Amino acid sequence: MPDPQPTIVLVHGAFAESASWNGVLERLGAAYDSVAVANPLRSVAGDAAYVRDVVRGIGGPVVLVGHSYGGMVITQAAAGDTSVRALVYVNAFAPDTGESAMTLSAKFPGSTLADTLVQYPLSTGGNEVAIGQDQYHAQFCADSSDDVAALMARTQRPITEEGLGGKLTGDPAWRSLPSWFVFGDADKNIPAEAHRFMAERANPRGQREVVGGSHAMTVARPSEVAETIIEAVRGVS
Repeated sequence: MPDPQPTIVLVHGAFAESASWNGVLERLGAAYDSVAVANPLRSVAGDAAYVRDVVRGIGGPVVLVGHSYGGMVITQAAAGDTSVRALVYVNAFAPDTGESAMTLSAKFPGSTLADTLVQYPLSTGGNEVAIGQDQYHAQFCADSSDDVAALMARTQRPITEEGLGGKLTGDPAWRSLPSWFVFGDADKNIPAEAHRFMAERANPRGQREVVGGSHAMTVARPSEVAETIIEAVRGVS
């Protein structure tokens, strides 16, 4: 008896939240079982452990989809998990062993994220960072409307410095699982050259580069994102 169609598990990244997948979920519709996870954004290891708990709770095959830092998380979470059928990277980091979001975003010139960040100390130690609200639209979602960008800026989830600097441990899941990549060539957080580099070394089954796409394509270009996810599901079903 064939496996059931995989459940799509959507993992947001830093400076966003689970509702950033709403447009993608609408386009996936009732034909696909899907869930948007509230990524804790505390550490790569801890966030990956949480996503693994979600996958175990689903109890069947899944396709993991990560946006931005969410790519770090799904790469770690999927390692050794036989229920994960594929990985989809949406303007996302696809790290190799020992790489972090911070090192990958700086591997090629072009990221302007660092200049927009504001920092808050944590009572538990260390700091967390967010994008300044007055710079959020231009930096994160330039192809979204003013109203949408203002709402996203106010509801963004900060990430710890530990999360941004956390390194992938063990072999990357994309080395053994089929992967798909979709990203925008106007991403100001992760340079397009870095996206191309990560996709090329992962040897994906599908790769889509969206002209004018910002970092927040889950919000601004949900149709292109959903199409890539559907390709992945059909490719492993």
